[in-house]
Amino acid sequence: MVQPMKAALYFENADGFGEWRILISTEAYKNLREFRRADEKIFRIIVKKIKQLSNGHFSDDNHKRLNGPDAGIPIHEAKMTRDLRLVYQIDCVPDQDGEVRLIKVYGIYTHAQLGRIWDALGSHLARKGKEYRRRCIFRNRPALSNDSVILPASFPPAEPESECSGSPLNLSDKDMDRLHSLLVLEKYVTFSQAFLHSLIANQDVQHVFILTPQEQKIVECTTSCYVLGRSGTGKTTTMLFKILGIQRAWEMSAVDMPKPRQIFVTKSRVLATKVEEYFTKLLESLALAGYTLQELAKMKAQTQSVQEGLVDLDDLPESQMNIPMKYSELEDKHFPLFVTFDRLAKMIAGDILSKDDPETRISAGIFFNVDDAEAHDCFVTYEVFVNQYWPHFPQNLTKNLNPWLVFSEFMGIVKGSEHALTCPDGILDRPNYLRLPHRSNPNFANQRGILYDIFETYTKIKRQRRHHDVADRTHAILKVLRSQKFPGKQIDYLYVDEAQDNLLIDALFLRQLCRNPDGLFWAGDTAQTISAGSSFRFDDLKAFLYRVEQQQNFSVNSAGPYLHQPTMFQLAINYRSHGGIVNCAHSVIELITKFWPNTIDNLQPEKGVVDGLKPVFFTGWDKDTVRYEQFLFGASGSHIEFGAQQCILVRDDAARQKLREQVGDIGLIMTLYESKGLEFNDVLLYNFFEDSAVDLSRWRIVLNGVESEGHAPNFDRDEARYAGVCSELKLLYVGITRARKNMWIVDKSDKSDPMRIFWTSRNQVHNCTPLTDVPHLAVSSTPEEWATFGRSLFSHKRYSQAIHCFERANLPREVKVCEAYQLREVARSSVGVALLSDQKRAFNVAADAFTACGAAASVNQKLQYYRNSADCYVRGGEDLKAADAYLNAQEFEQAAKRYRKVGRFDKTLHVLDDHGVNIPNETAEELRTVCRLFYCSRNNTQAPLPLFSTFEEELEFLEDYDLDYARASLLESHSRYYEAAELHLSENRPLEAVQAFIKDDDNVDSTVRAADTILEYLWRKCSFRITAKTAFVDEPMRHFIALANQLEMSKLKPATRDLISMFQNILRENHGMLENLALAFDEHKNNPAALLCLDHVFSRSTDIRSFAVDEMQRFLQQFHSYARLLYQISTFPDPVEHRGIQRLFSIVRLSGDEFVIPDGTFLHRCVTEIRQGITLVSEHPSGYTASRRNVTQLLQLSIRTVLKEKVSEIDAMCCTSPVFSQCLPFLVSGVCRRDNCPQEHVAISKLDRLYYNNRVAIHIWQILILQFMYSAHPYMERRDSMRDWLTHLYEALNPPFFIQGSPADLDMSLMPFRLDGMKVVKLWIRESFYSLDPFWTNSQFLTAVMRITSLSFAFDRNDASSYISRAKCMVSRPAELIRRGDNRYMLKDLLNSYQGAICSSVSSGILFLLHVLDNRLYTNLSVLCDCIEDVCSAFIIKYRMDPGFNDFPLHGVVLPCNWLLSPHKFTAEKETRMVLMDYLLNEIARLVEALRVEAGMEFLWMNHTKLTPILRNIFISRICRVLCLLAHNTRNRFLKDKVDKIMLSLHKNSPPSNWRTANYRKIVDDVVKYMTPLPGRPPTLDGYVRALLAFDNNIGVNNLVHLVHKTMDQRTRGYTVRRLVFEKVTEIPHLLSSYAVIAQSTLRVEAPTFVPRLEHSKDQPEVTQHDEKEMTEPQPQEFDGEDEKEEDVVANVDAETRDASERLDEAVTSLAPDLDESLRSNGPSVAEEKAACDIQNTYRRYVRRRSSRAVNAEIDAIFMTCLKETQSSEWRPGHYSFLFLGPLPHLLLCLERGIALTRAAKAKTKGLLNKESHEKLEQLGRQRSEIAKLLKEGSKLRKQLEPSSPAHRSRDIDALKRAVLEVKEFMQRVPSNMQDMQSEFQVAYKGIVAEKKVPVRKEKERPVLNVEDIDDY
Repeated sequence: MVQPMKAALYFENADGFGEWRILISTEAYKNLREFRRADEKIFRIIVKKIKQLSNGHFSDDNHKRLNGPDAGIPIHEAKMTRDLRLVYQIDCVPDQDGEVRLIKVYGIYTHAQLGRIWDALGSHLARKGKEYRRRCIFRNRPALSNDSVILPASFPPAEPESECSGSPLNLSDKDMDRLHSLLVLEKYVTFSQAFLHSLIANQDVQHVFILTPQEQKIVECTTSCYVLGRSGTGKTTTMLFKILGIQRAWEMSAVDMPKPRQIFVTKSRVLATKVEEYFTKLLESLALAGYTLQELAKMKAQTQSVQEGLVDLDDLPESQMNIPMKYSELEDKHFPLFVTFDRLAKMIAGDILSKDDPETRISAGIFFNVDDAEAHDCFVTYEVFVNQYWPHFPQNLTKNLNPWLVFSEFMGIVKGSEHALTCPDGILDRPNYLRLPHRSNPNFANQRGILYDIFETYTKIKRQRRHHDVADRTHAILKVLRSQKFPGKQIDYLYVDEAQDNLLIDALFLRQLCRNPDGLFWAGDTAQTISAGSSFRFDDLKAFLYRVEQQQNFSVNSAGPYLHQPTMFQLAINYRSHGGIVNCAHSVIELITKFWPNTIDNLQPEKGVVDGLKPVFFTGWDKDTVRYEQFLFGASGSHIEFGAQQCILVRDDAARQKLREQVGDIGLIMTLYESKGLEFNDVLLYNFFEDSAVDLSRWRIVLNGVESEGHAPNFDRDEARYAGVCSELKLLYVGITRARKNMWIVDKSDKSDPMRIFWTSRNQVHNCTPLTDVPHLAVSSTPEEWATFGRSLFSHKRYSQAIHCFERANLPREVKVCEAYQLREVARSSVGVALLSDQKRAFNVAADAFTACGAAASVNQKLQYYRNSADCYVRGGEDLKAADAYLNAQEFEQAAKRYRKVGRFDKTLHVLDDHGVNIPNETAEELRTVCRLFYCSRNNTQAPLPLFSTFEEELEFLEDYDLDYARASLLESHSRYYEAAELHLSENRPLEAVQAFIKDDDNVDSTVRAADTILEYLWRKCSFRITAKTAFVDEPMRHFIALANQLEMSKLKPATRDLISMFQNILRENHGMLENLALAFDEHKNNPAALLCLDHVFSRSTDIRSFAVDEMQRFLQQFHSYARLLYQISTFPDPVEHRGIQRLFSIVRLSGDEFVIPDGTFLHRCVTEIRQGITLVSEHPSGYTASRRNVTQLLQLSIRTVLKEKVSEIDAMCCTSPVFSQCLPFLVSGVCRRDNCPQEHVAISKLDRLYYNNRVAIHIWQILILQFMYSAHPYMERRDSMRDWLTHLYEALNPPFFIQGSPADLDMSLMPFRLDGMKVVKLWIRESFYSLDPFWTNSQFLTAVMRITSLSFAFDRNDASSYISRAKCMVSRPAELIRRGDNRYMLKDLLNSYQGAICSSVSSGILFLLHVLDNRLYTNLSVLCDCIEDVCSAFIIKYRMDPGFNDFPLHGVVLPCNWLLSPHKFTAEKETRMVLMDYLLNEIARLVEALRVEAGMEFLWMNHTKLTPILRNIFISRICRVLCLLAHNTRNRFLKDKVDKIMLSLHKNSPPSNWRTANYRKIVDDVVKYMTPLPGRPPTLDGYVRALLAFDNNIGVNNLVHLVHKTMDQRTRGYTVRRLVFEKVTEIPHLLSSYAVIAQSTLRVEAPTFVPRLEHSKDQPEVTQHDEKEMTEPQPQEFDGEDEKEEDVVANVDAETRDASERLDEAVTSLAPDLDESLRSNGPSVAEEKAACDIQNTYRRYVRRRSSRAVNAEIDAIFMTCLKETQSSEWRPGHYSFLFLGPLPHLLLCLERGIALTRAAKAKTKGLLNKESHEKLEQLGRQRSEIAKLLKEGSKLRKQLEPSSPAHRSRDIDALKRAVLEVKEFMQRVPSNMQDMQSEFQVAYKGIVAEKKVPVRKEKERPVLNVEDIDDY
């Protein structure tokens, strides 16, 4: 380590000079420079004379004594010219080894300038003591006797000698000032070679001057030191010279040693800059010694007079300070470094507070806004504190408190003290703060609770505003340094000037900079702690650092074996002020030391080298006296003005304003705070005591310093009460020490008396009363003096005072500059106080002022003024003006940034193009990139300059930033249409894509892609339920249709052409074409397209009520397809995975399990229309988003709603359509007298089997359609509708009149879905039975139960008995259906009758009828007749099956076909009780008579009409027909008589007169005719049949059949009816009609239900019914398409029965209605309960797994793709196959989900470059670039890992592992949360990457030989 050496600062005389060392004063140096410039001849004479003296040539001419012999130390003069004299003294000064005599030159004067000062000078020098005087007078003898050369004498070091007192000097003020200047202010420099060369070259440099012995000791001290001294004692000088000494010692050293690293630190940038400038000038002066004369001449020629500019040094950008931004980047060339503490802290923070580290990110963001003009506001200085914080504190807390003292307490004690370091967060907590001792911390001693309340409020506000103060920054740095290594290389020497301005904790931070424990230099004055935030003593600093050294043991790194204690120095000589002022100021220090010794360092008394005038204390004026301002400042209106070196000091701004109002603008008026660091010749301290917050009683404490003062208060009794006086005394000290010559104290308050009395008692002030002469205060100054002091004030930021000075100096330009700076200060002070608009206005005003200054300034100043202007414009929100100003300031980087910020990219490009070399590459690249982003993303804006040099560069940039539109345009400009189109498609610009595809007309693939793209758009815009009108609102739709017309259809597939045609016809509303297209789509299984066509077809309102049967059937068939498609979608298990359904409803997958429902679509509208719709979705810019589950739920709800609305609409029209019911009166008579008859009028000529089947078909179609609605809405009320439509179906199957047809005419090939459709009817019947309530409308219950029972056994015979027996109506028994006597429930008889399974079934039927007829129960007449026919048919069949009647049962029977259709009638043995039939015939006779006479028929009713005469006529005919068949087929005499009796009764009794025609008369008359015996001939056996045949007359549908046994075929006479030849009676139902198969139902409750399909299964056997030919004369029936003979109708019954069984055993689907369990009165069976439990458990498992169905479905799809790959012949089995089929699908799912999320993020940023403001271009550009890069990586991984990738063929497991890790990294970078995929990824990771732990097989323990039972031998 280089140590300072004495020789480093020792300089020899210039070459050619002698042994006498020459010291030149500052004044003499100025004289020499003046003569050098003015008169070189005289300059040479002077130098020659000095050279003579240095050689010891003393003569009378050059060694004449100037002062008198009694003047003490001799002062000599040397004559040079007639009028010019060189004044000097032979002085004795310390040398390296002792003391040496030398020549000290005071100056060069004319004769007139010499004056009387020299006697006083000699006398004053003589006070140094006798030995000093002796050594100065002593003269050596000449070296040679004959020579006059005298060599200088040397002496050993002198013993310390007390200063002698001398007589007072009788000098004028001017001479006293001159004496003070010679003794105190003058610095003496050796006339060295460097000194001489600086004169020759006329260079304004500084020279190393001679130090005092005390200063020399400090400079040469080899340990760390503390230097204490009041203002002006030379502390900074000793620092600077020590730095220079170490630097010169290193330069002079012959040993190759590293350059010592030295740093000078201070709070003031002005001081740091001045010290650095001074140091630089010292180095320059020393360097001049080595220059040649020629070089010096050249330097002289280059020397120009440069006027110093008015520039605030703090405004200079840190980037221009030639200092790195980080401490670690410092190099040797930067040392010694002169820097402010703030700058040094930022450099250290730049290294250790990383913005990438979450622990330090916040602190880094706060401390690094070096280029931000607004960063000034974030830092809480005292000005910010008092302006922005103080007004927000509670007034009850801040009352009577000084904000400066409060801020000092916060910074210095609460946050900046040593105690604060031991507290959390570096803040002294309340208990510790309250316990601080009063003597060492007197401020706020009795108000600490209030202070801490204010501090907590301050902290809260600061946190809210994200501000920081000096303590925050230091604590942040210290916190990091505790855990991190110090950045960079530590320094060797640290110099801290004005240490009292720093916090104590700053010392700890600074200490860690220096690795040399002996290299610390701390200098300061704790009596000057006027700097807000400072509150410590050097004793505290010394103790604190000692503890730090001990704790951290820095001595390990030191050169010495042990730690040296720092040396304490004190500089007591004041070089600024004379003794009068110094003594007065020191008395204040004595008071502070006396009462508060721990608040200030105890130093030696200050000394003034020269005595001077005592401060003047103006006293005696009061309010009743004439205003003393007139005496001091002159009468009002008179022009009295203070000079440039005079200042009036007041306490605060309010006091200044008040005084200025009283005396006007008379001179500089400054506050005490503003005066810190300034010096004035004369200072007037005005009303300091009057404006004090300390009252008189407390000020009286100072009287304790007055001897024999008995009325002084006792300090020890209440120390805390007087704590405020300590701060006041420190302020008073600052005010007094500002004066160099005169100090005037003006105060009229009583509070000033204690201090005045104190000073007077010590004779340290001169009291001036009204009776004495008032001294003349004002002194005039020259303009030059005003200008000089104005610059000084400007450098201390006292702009308003500087304005005053420059105005006096008549320098308008400087005034404007100061005004600009003052305006900026006003603007800054408004921040946080004024409105934001006012703040901006203030900054803009300041900016305009700076701009004006810049326009008129020289080059260097111009740049700074424009820079200041730009900064203010930034603060004022005028970024464009700021950019212009930065450009004028040649701050090209900032200019470009501001142009970019304001969006002037054209100017940004110009700046980059013109000044790019002056802008950092990184910044230039960023700005160029954002300009490219701007112009490339805005296609309508042309860049003023080229953005790219080549096509490839432009294409690469557009790809990197995903600027797809610009890239597509670029590709199209190079005829790469297909690439451009695909790019447009990838960015969702289909219109542009199609246009590009069509341009590529030579490529077939382009045409196909164009068509596909058009279809995708049309699907999206013409989706489900979107009308053509709505679609055409979209402007691009017309363009797409036009483009579709341009396609070459020949290049497209038929399916594609059909789809395009579909949309064209949708938009043209051509429903006819849409119907045809729907059929074609349905045929090709394109259900979504078919549904879209049918939806548009049925979107129009069609009135179907006027449709005929065939029209209705066609319509319902088509509508059934529409309803079926709707239902299929509503029940589709995972519709959003179906591509067709996605397109149909315009559902867009957003990511994995999230989908978008676009605006304007059907589902989007349904969100608000459906009750719970809004809860299923979330807002999205394109509409709504929802999960797979919620989209499915919404879709199903919406489609079910549409289904319900459309089906309900059709059902309402069908219910009022006449086609579903025939008008019997019109049918029979051809006339209907009812107005608006609700029934169909159909002619008998139309009644054929086809018409009958069409009528049945439309009912079944409607039932099937309704069932879709009910299945979709299981809780919808449907009982009434189902019962009504079953009633209609019953009437269609069983018309009231036989000519309308019967079930025997039913052709299953004409029925909807044939057997499958019938199953729905069965389910309806079953549910209707369950819903029957015997107490529901009693009048209709009996009819309803008869109908449904009939339908049940007709359609569902096998299961009918089981569910009917459990129906509620079979348990709850109405009274009218209970037979009296045996209480038998008659419905059971009805059930037995239809069931036909027991012996008494026929009798039960008769008993039921007897009960109904006998009790006249309210019944539908048609249903009653149907029941009578059914019972009579069973009776006849059973009767004729009796072996006693005929050897061949049923042979010869003639019956209607429908009577023979029920197989149960031919099976079980049944009894036929004739007596019951007799009763029945009696009741039938009563019924017929009632119908004839229209009396007693109130219990009978008909649907849709009343029982008119014609209807009664029809039903009498129907009953007569039954009677004829009964009589003919039973041939029982008793029954025949009964029948004949009824016939004769009808024959004899005419119908009522209101009957127009009695049709029954014909059959009655024919019966009477044929059955009445003729003379000589008995009645014919077949008379009844003949009567029937004559009555039928082959009108309508003839349904009689003649049964002939096979063995009797040739012997049986035939009738003109169809003959049915049979072998077994059980064959008869199957031989008659396919409808018989329906009765063989095998439908089970536990079987799955069935959904009808439009298509028929190819392998499903069909049941056909052969239509008979019409016969014109009685002959056997013929059947179309039969090969057998006309009389032989023989069928393979077994085969047909087997086919029917197989058909009914097929699995059925889910169309079965939900049955109301409340209707089941009998409990379910065990099997049913078990089935229900199974269903419930299955459903619960389904619900649990439903949430993961989406993921499972995706994995399943990927797995199937992988599985297909493994089935190829090239695949080799092995371990890789397990990974390929197991973990890989999970990995691929994660990758796909990540890519989808990334694409979604890309979609979010898409278009933002155009939509968002330009401020976000960089952010969006980075996002798009990162997303594009991520997508490329994802696509690359997908290509590498997809199942078909060739990489899997190599079976490289290590490569697969690496791919898994790459996918993991990819997932981490995806800009969305992928937590839901972690479980899937873990499956892949564990399966592929994770090491498998092989279980250690435990060795089986060997069995231990049992030796316990071995006997001992």
